[in-house]
Amino acid sequence: MLNRGWRPGLALLAAFGVVSLAALPGPASAAVRQQRQESGEFAGSAAADGIRDNQQWVLDMLNAEAAWSVTQGSGVTVAVIDSGVNPNVSDLYRSVITGPDYTGVTTSPASKDWGVHGTWMASLIAGHGHDGGLSGVIGVAPEARILSIRVIPDRQDPHYGKYEREPESVIQQSLADGIAYAVAHGAQVISMSIGYSAPSGTVREALQKAYDRGVVVIASAGNSGGPAASSGGEAPESFPANYPGVISVGAVDENGRVAGFSSDNLSVQVAAPGVSVPAQGRDGQYWWVSGTSPACALVAGVAALIKSKYPGLAPYLVASALTSTTRDRPSTGYDSQVGFGIVDAAAALAKAGELAGDRTTEAGLKATVRYRGVPPQEPVLPRDSGQLVLFALLALTSLALTAAAGTRLAVLRRANQ
Repeated sequence: MLNRGWRPGLALLAAFGVVSLAALPGPASAAVRQQRQESGEFAGSAAADGIRDNQQWVLDMLNAEAAWSVTQGSGVTVAVIDSGVNPNVSDLYRSVITGPDYTGVTTSPASKDWGVHGTWMASLIAGHGHDGGLSGVIGVAPEARILSIRVIPDRQDPHYGKYEREPESVIQQSLADGIAYAVAHGAQVISMSIGYSAPSGTVREALQKAYDRGVVVIASAGNSGGPAASSGGEAPESFPANYPGVISVGAVDENGRVAGFSSDNLSVQVAAPGVSVPAQGRDGQYWWVSGTSPACALVAGVAALIKSKYPGLAPYLVASALTSTTRDRPSTGYDSQVGFGIVDAAAALAKAGELAGDRTTEAGLKATVRYRGVPPQEPVLPRDSGQLVLFALLALTSLALTAAAGTRLAVLRRANQ
């Protein structure tokens, strides 16, 4: 997670455990300089035409390419509530709508420290590559659009200190405002690779309004896994991942093993690749990104595929499609590290089709159950003449048997007197 420091009430721009520029195979001169960048290494520029090979394991693990034969996310807007997205990078060009900045800081979008984390996440959701789509990063939903809403600065932002000193109520309100803006401007999916150490009623209310409008909400589970978490049994709660209705995502590596940093708690519902995932940065270069952040973004892309094909499918049914079709499911069916398993885009999309078919004619029933808490009674069907004749015969038979039983009882009584 991109974080501002984990202390009660403070937000975390959720999740990069390790980040490094993707140093792909190519001339040795490609790596021209090195410097520390957060917890990873900046390794210089790299050839864009090799990034797809490095990304292939991610697409394979998610079974994304099989899903693309059905949809690539056309018609869906995914709100990336994050640190901002650079709309001019090659792999996102013409796919980004820039929304408001709720951070309260004045960093220019032209700054090299603006939108670092958010651009990575957007490329994993809706990157479409370049040079005809043959080079660069391709997201899980390459035909989707990104609505960028900035609610927290990157940690290296020159005004990060000012943001960090803001009261908790202001920080939480900025997130609630971001969610509300996303809903009001047509987002069908919200992706939040961010984390807060405490819940907020204001944010909870904004999320409920999102659900009421059919918006699917995905969040990163957090990067508090490992020895610190295991000593206490589970990682600490992280919000928005822990709010009801939010699909919380953990991270696994290329071999499907749980990432050591991935938070393990009961909020986790599914897992996705989150270790050394290639992404495009705001500088146009390619980075290997690790954390539950990229895992969240990838699952948001799968949700976008589902909403593209089945736009009316309710959020809880999208969640059901994702959780019921996972691969590498835990032997017990569920655990707090990977939830119900690793997301399978093609299988989830197929399941969503089944659920859409099952539920289409039951919209009224769903509304009644939700708002009144009691399902309606089954309707009484009209009976035809044949049924009426049958019922009449049964009634006469019953009367005859009753009369016979009465006569028998009278005879027995006389005999006993």
